[in-house]
Amino acid sequence: MSKRAVLEVIALDVEDAVAAQAGGADRLELVTEMAADGLTPSPATVAAIRAAVDIDLRVMLRLADGFAAGDVDRLAGVAGELRQAGADQFVLGFLAADGGVDLAAVERVVDALGGCRWTFHRAIDRAADRDALRKQLADLPGLDTYLTAGSASGVDDGLPTLLAEAAHDGEPGYEQQILVGGGLRLDHVARLRAGRIKAFHIGGAARPDGWRGPVSADAVARWRTAVDGAAG
Repeated sequence: MSKRAVLEVIALDVEDAVAAQAGGADRLELVTEMAADGLTPSPATVAAIRAAVDIDLRVMLRLADGFAAGDVDRLAGVAGELRQAGADQFVLGFLAADGGVDLAAVERVVDALGGCRWTFHRAIDRAADRDALRKQLADLPGLDTYLTAGSASGVDDGLPTLLAEAAHDGEPGYEQQILVGGGLRLDHVARLRAGRIKAFHIGGAARPDGWRGPVSADAVARWRTAVDGAAG
């Protein structure tokens, strides 16, 4: 099995997806409405991107800004529509009002995924108890990744948490891969790789013109070089 670090790039459309793959991305996170921190794209967008690239795609399951699940039955139905459009990997995460994981909502949506692999996203960074959340979710089918900055405020503040969690790799609740994203910069990479973290997620960092502009293959290539070149 390849030991190459994973580089995941946010894509909004086919243009983004093609550029990200050209730059060396291993996987895409497909979203829409970044003004709301990323919502579920349409099945048509997912199908078009699936036809345009051959790298892995993870599709966001989130219908409104925030970390409440909202209409869980609707969300489960949307997941089914996305699977029909070619999606076979997903991103989701729901919290209850007290900051604990909304386990019932997560379980309902995961059941609709039928065993597909999925990421629990940065809702973990807003959780009241990260360790408890991990242990509650540990046995859910398909969960293989946590997207996290280690802190709600970003990687700068979250570095100690990320490195501490990486040191627990393989322990109960810590078998899933840590995918670092949220204020991630190139200068963080070497320290994270030295701490045995091998997966990185970028959004705005892949877009020289900001979210109004497309993904740049050259920007992604710089990240590819950085994550491959850092000690791991």
